[in-house]
Amino acid sequence: MAVHRLVVSWHMKAATMCEFSKKEFIGGLQGLRMNSLEKFCEKIPFMRMELKDDCIFNIVIHFREIYNFVFGWAKEKGQKSLALDTAIRMWQLLFAEKQWPLVEHWSQFLQARHNKAISRDTWSQLLEFARTVDPALTNYDAEGAWPYLIDEFVEYLNENGIQNVQLNDLSQKR
Repeated sequence: MAVHRLVVSWHMKAATMCEFSKKEFIGGLQGLRMNSLEKFCEKIPFMRMELKDDCIFNIVIHFREIYNFVFGWAKEKGQKSLALDTAIRMWQLLFAEKQWPLVEHWSQFLQARHNKAISRDTWSQLLEFARTVDPALTNYDAEGAWPYLIDEFVEYLNENGIQNVQLNDLSQKR
């Protein structure tokens, strides 16, 4: 799934992944002030920018809104949690644009140790973790109010020496 589809679905206020009601579609196009396919195509690069974490206009706000929207949009009807494989795919898409370096480690950790659906609380708190804790974990507070799953992820990183590798990778990129 292309990233811009997430943003389009958010603009359309779609209730379900890969589905648009006529009302959602027309309302979304009107909200974006588009009345032709040409205008829609012109708007796609802007939509991709809405997932970047740059502080241009109100884009940072949009990333958080889109991120929170994706949880409800991607979960199966009638479910309170998001299926693990779906959550992982969504994180990989969302964080590909935001460039959170630990997303692949998070995905591997979940598949190896968790293998359960993802709660809304974990979904929300992971964004906060990705925004506030540096990839080398130097500012991670073990006494903080993180969900248990995020605490276990940090333990997993420490047990496997991943934070040290990450720190080296980051310093080489600079």
